[in-house]
Amino acid sequence: MKAILYLEDGRSFMGRSFGASGTTVAEVVFNTGMTGYQEILTDPSYKGQMVIMTAPHIGNTGINDEDAESDVQAAGGLIVREYCEMPSNWRSICSLDEAMKVRGIIGIHGIDTRALTRHIREHGAMMGIISTEIFDAAALKNMLLDHPNVSAIDLVGQVSCRERQVWDTPADSRWYHDIAAAGECFHVVAFDFGIKHNILRLMTSLGFRVTLVPSDTLAEVVQELNPDGVFLSNGPGDPRALPYAAETVRRLAEHYPIFGICLGHQILSLAFGAGTYKLKFGHHGSNHPVRFIETGRVEITAQNHNYAVDRAAVDKAGFEVTHINLNDNTVEGMRHRDLPVFSAQYHPEAAPGPHDSVYLFRQFHEMIKNR
Repeated sequence: MKAILYLEDGRSFMGRSFGASGTTVAEVVFNTGMTGYQEILTDPSYKGQMVIMTAPHIGNTGINDEDAESDVQAAGGLIVREYCEMPSNWRSICSLDEAMKVRGIIGIHGIDTRALTRHIREHGAMMGIISTEIFDAAALKNMLLDHPNVSAIDLVGQVSCRERQVWDTPADSRWYHDIAAAGECFHVVAFDFGIKHNILRLMTSLGFRVTLVPSDTLAEVVQELNPDGVFLSNGPGDPRALPYAAETVRRLAEHYPIFGICLGHQILSLAFGAGTYKLKFGHHGSNHPVRFIETGRVEITAQNHNYAVDRAAVDKAGFEVTHINLNDNTVEGMRHRDLPVFSAQYHPEAAPGPHDSVYLFRQFHEMIKNR
């Protein structure tokens, strides 16, 4: 079946469809990872986005039972150069095409993803449509004009859990053989802004007792749970669409050690008065270099975000920058000068990706212990 990718600036690409059929509207971004398409499609941070995979062959290893990062409807579409119809891997239980049909994800392949990626790099992330049923440019353009701005949508509310949960599944020792309990068991309340399963697995493996709560949970409810610390997860969309979360975090910061990742990092900055802004085409991939300022050590990191914290406002908000991105000098980590509060813009759980930054989870454990 033929398919079309139509961009808001009028450029279009014709290709062939795989996965579900129909029409989907989302923001178009690219990911530079060589693999990890299953984790990407199930990462709630990609809600409201369709993903270009810059690696040319996608689907080679199929889909397995272990690597999904959530059970929610996450990415809005997948764009690849060449889709592999016959996967080969000892863990594979079905093809990527079959899994995308089940999740209702529309894909397009057979297009020049190199040209498309260069176009996004030059002009920035933009809205787009993948369709297997509408090919008229005027109709597609009107559909994009009628679609609400992605920055105005509370995407977190669409992926967050609805009820409180207790997580007790550890990380797979085959992939994290060096992870062991850090000592004393501490109770952590984790806000689900679109959390990845591997974050929960790693915290459990390190000895945390994790209670997962919905994104709109009030500070008073968290206090009733009597945690030793609070965790702020990753998630989709513009952090400024979540003023309720920033207000809750500001109140909790006076009472508990806090660790934030990705969207949690951005919400933390807004809670203390530091601003955020949208990057031209975001950071999406598993090979981004980040320097830990204190030691000079460079970590290779996994990243997935379209927004960044305003570096000029970090100091006024009472924080100091701890990590910077070596590609564009954006803020990748910060800690409060007086409170036991810190955060990372990148993903130390890195699924898939390098394990250079797992120490941040141990740092959180040590912070709670010292508290």
